[in-house]
Amino acid sequence: MKKVSAIICAYNEEKTLKDVILSVSESLIVSEIIVVNDGSSDNTQKIIEELQKEIEITAIHLTENRGKGYAMAVGVENSTFDIMLFVDADQSNIIQGYINQLTNPLLIEESDMVLGYSTVNILSQDVNPLKILTGERALYKEDIMPILDKMKESRFGVETLLYFYYISIGKSIKFIRLKGMTHKDKYKKMSSFNATTGYINEGFEIAYTAMKNYDLMLKTIKRQVKKGLKL
Repeated sequence: MKKVSAIICAYNEEKTLKDVILSVSESLIVSEIIVVNDGSSDNTQKIIEELQKEIEITAIHLTENRGKGYAMAVGVENSTFDIMLFVDADQSNIIQGYINQLTNPLLIEESDMVLGYSTVNILSQDVNPLKILTGERALYKEDIMPILDKMKESRFGVETLLYFYYISIGKSIKFIRLKGMTHKDKYKKMSSFNATTGYINEGFEIAYTAMKNYDLMLKTIKRQVKKGLKL
């Protein structure tokens, strides 16, 4: 049976990181926990070191902030098992069922990648137009080994890269709504100016990654058009 490596990438997440790690450690499905400290300047490293006294954690401390894509790739490189479960470090609550929902389709080989997303209520409808950018996801390690270098360069555009890559090579993606999942947005973690700047930078990184991987975008569009014509 395939085993699961949980990868938690953290950058200045001292308020939520401990609870996230503890929640993941309680899952019987997870065989390994890897925490990548992406050059944090707060108490992230101290929290990880304290938890290592009671939980088996593979800790990687980067000396400078290299971006989410780089941290995720380093986590994969240091993993042992077949399935990579990525969990955001800024969650304010993790329901144990989330981990099962994300990993089960891979354990039974029903899908190649599973994305777990939250929603917002607009006009009495639960929607998420950006669900491809969710940080909660599970996938097979062997599938992303060929693009680890691209991931390292993508920073916050890593989710965009993964989506285009999977569609372009014909891999299946399953979306699962994780009811009750919440994240702390930047306005709750830092000043309004820094939060706004952060969101603008992330938007730029997403757009830059998409344009840099223009070939994957074209392959994705062609495959989607071909799929539509068959229907």
